[in-house]
Amino acid sequence: MTKTTILLIVLSLVVAGSLSFYQYLYKAKSKSKVSLFLAFLRFMSLFGLLLLLINPIITKNTLKTVKTPLPIIVDNSSSVSFLNAQGKTLELYKKMISNSALQDKFDIQSYQFDSEFQPSEKFDFKGTQTNVDAVAKNLKSIYKNSVFPTIIITDGNQTSGNDYVYGFDAVTKVFPLIVGDTTTFLDFKIDQLNVNKYAFYKNKFPVEAFLHYSGTKNTTADFIISQGNSVVSKQVVSFLPSKKTILVQVLLPANKVGLQVFKATISSKEKEKNNYNNTKNFAVEVIDQKTNIAIVSAINHPDIGALKHAVETNVQRKVALIKPNDIKLIQDFNVVVLYQPTMEFKSIFDAVKLAGINTFIITGNNTDFNFLNQQQNNLLFKVSGQKEDYLAEFNAAFNLFAIDDIGFENFPPLQNPFGNITTNGNVSVLLSSKIRNIGTNAPLLSFTENQGKRTAYLLGENSWKWRLQSHIDNQSFEKFDVFIDKIIQFLASNSSRKSLVVEHERFYNSGEAIEITAQYFNKNYEFDEKARLTIAVTNTKTKQTKNYDLLKSNNSYKVNLDGLTAGTYNFSVKELNSKTSYSSYFEILDFDIEKQFVNPDVEKLMQLATQTQGKAYFPDQIDGLIKSLLDNEEYKAVQKNTVTKTPLIDWVWLLVLISIFLSIEWFVRKYNGLL
Repeated sequence: MTKTTILLIVLSLVVAGSLSFYQYLYKAKSKSKVSLFLAFLRFMSLFGLLLLLINPIITKNTLKTVKTPLPIIVDNSSSVSFLNAQGKTLELYKKMISNSALQDKFDIQSYQFDSEFQPSEKFDFKGTQTNVDAVAKNLKSIYKNSVFPTIIITDGNQTSGNDYVYGFDAVTKVFPLIVGDTTTFLDFKIDQLNVNKYAFYKNKFPVEAFLHYSGTKNTTADFIISQGNSVVSKQVVSFLPSKKTILVQVLLPANKVGLQVFKATISSKEKEKNNYNNTKNFAVEVIDQKTNIAIVSAINHPDIGALKHAVETNVQRKVALIKPNDIKLIQDFNVVVLYQPTMEFKSIFDAVKLAGINTFIITGNNTDFNFLNQQQNNLLFKVSGQKEDYLAEFNAAFNLFAIDDIGFENFPPLQNPFGNITTNGNVSVLLSSKIRNIGTNAPLLSFTENQGKRTAYLLGENSWKWRLQSHIDNQSFEKFDVFIDKIIQFLASNSSRKSLVVEHERFYNSGEAIEITAQYFNKNYEFDEKARLTIAVTNTKTKQTKNYDLLKSNNSYKVNLDGLTAGTYNFSVKELNSKTSYSSYFEILDFDIEKQFVNPDVEKLMQLATQTQGKAYFPDQIDGLIKSLLDNEEYKAVQKNTVTKTPLIDWVWLLVLISIFLSIEWFVRKYNGLL
């Protein structure tokens, strides 16, 4: 308390005592016990009221010593055990945390990392991924605005995450303790394999391999890609001490539909310490998306040639030009383009309806609209014999499939007879028409879907001018051809919307996160948040089945199947309330990325130490690391003074006491007839 507060308390004692004496004792004829008791009660009441006004505060200072944090982080990935360094790692860790001098100077805290970062004092070295960058991100979050050293006991071999060299704060000095044998061994390694997950049937797909050599002499090796017992590619590669990395590119044929598993191998007559990194499995799903399109026309027009070229830009599309009376092989086509139909198309329309083939109807000045009204009821045409030019207006709200505005409003007009066009039923408009920049509220390019049958309508001829204008604007036909390809892709697919939609990969590598996502929709095709989804996963070899529940996450349900061994699995996702189900399969490839290394990544760890102004150490230099930390004057303990202020008396209890004293005084005076 301050001197002023103490003086006020003393003054309050004097004032309370004086007033009590004056009221009960000063003019009293006799100082009875009752008068003395009443004076005491009045004194306590007045003194309490004055204390309440003064509210004296007691200030307490507490000194606390805060040590600099020293996180000691251990690499818990399986690459440490594969390099036979787990024993040395534990030895280094125990020596660091048990050092009494370090304990006196630092606040030592233990962590581990593999794919994730977490506090730990026990390590099993079974992590399937190494993410050193996760260490940097978590340290920034835990020790905000702090200057501290960091010790990482690791081999430096990262298999996931961003480059960790530049991930740490500049003020955080990192001291890597490098574990693992740094002796250089002769070793061939497939460092990286790049391949697309999907390929088209009857095409060739590229495989890109980065091959690495550790050694001191000139040598050669065979790079082989095989499928089962068959070798599909083989070539000889040469390495020099000055040329240790080679890029190999191979084109492989996609001759079979479905999931195709391949094995890439680099082999040599030289003896190696680690043969595991000589092989990598990879898989490609070959998709048969060959689409046959028929363009039916009774006339010759530049539109037909432009459309054929645009469609066949995609090598999976093949276009045939046929006449209206040639309907023998109509069932062999996936999509039929009906260019300016007339009465001659009657047999084609009948055959298309019978076969359930999706159609693309293009109208123009030679179209018989009365006939077209008879053959379909999605659009109703009431046209005259007068020709009109129609400009395009892009509808950004179109959602049947993803499409970008490629400059439709700058394209030349299409020509069609003038008249009214009204829509009937569910018609999605991608392009609406304008006449000299005045909207007609009529479709120019639209799509319909009825009972699984899809139809597209382009209402106007001279679309060849669109393709030419697109080339002028972009120096390429690509954008227009992609636009046509998306229309054909929509028409070539008959898939209807399902209530249970499941997303998954066809194959995974061992150690990767295996996540399957599902969505369940009710009868109104709204996401059902009360669905009960389960999945049964069966190993096709052992026939062992495991059941899991899918957990809700935002607008989907997810399940994590980590921990499954390599092999092929069948699975079935079921919604328990409606009994709706989805079945498929996936394959886990036998690939352990942590076994790809024969040495620690000394160079990368040295870079990390230099970048953070720290220093890298080897196990036999640990005493030097401890000494440098102890001698570093930058990391000193800090004394913090904590000031706490508390009231001398709780005002609530003081009010209660004042009330009690005043009440007793009133009752005593009342009892003795003094009121």
